[in-house]
Amino acid sequence: MPNLVVDFDTLLTLSGKDLGTTDYRQITQEQINLFADATDDHQWIHTDPERAKDGPFGAPIAHGFLTLSLIIPFWGELFDVEGVTTKVNYGLDKVRFTSPVTVGSKVRMQAAIAEVTEVKGGAQIKVNATIEIEGQERPAVVAEFLARFYK
Repeated sequence: MPNLVVDFDTLLTLSGKDLGTTDYRQITQEQINLFADATDDHQWIHTDPERAKDGPFGAPIAHGFLTLSLIIPFWGELFDVEGVTTKVNYGLDKVRFTSPVTVGSKVRMQAAIAEVTEVKGGAQIKVNATIEIEGQERPAVVAEFLARFYK
């Protein structure tokens, strides 16, 4: 169950609302390998643990887009809107991969609703999303996530 569940009318009032932080999820080599298979990106820094030990990060790292894709399950932990007919991931703005995520790391997301805008038939929200790495100061991903909710 998400931390915050609201109806459509309440959604329109949430500009500036801090949604808090999710639980941590551990990044596994299996996840990285599955993502490599799904995207046909088998670069050794992701999929060859032995070679990656001697690479620039000392271990395999998650694909940046794998880490970014975690916005969706993390989002489900934080927020939902009831009483709408359709929910759409509308896009991303200003995405930055600011720190690599090594295999075995734990990540979580902190999010806040930056802006709510009415659109034809619904509302669009812009969410400031930061995917943090446990024990590290620099986050893995900083992005503006856009979602739409239609009545």
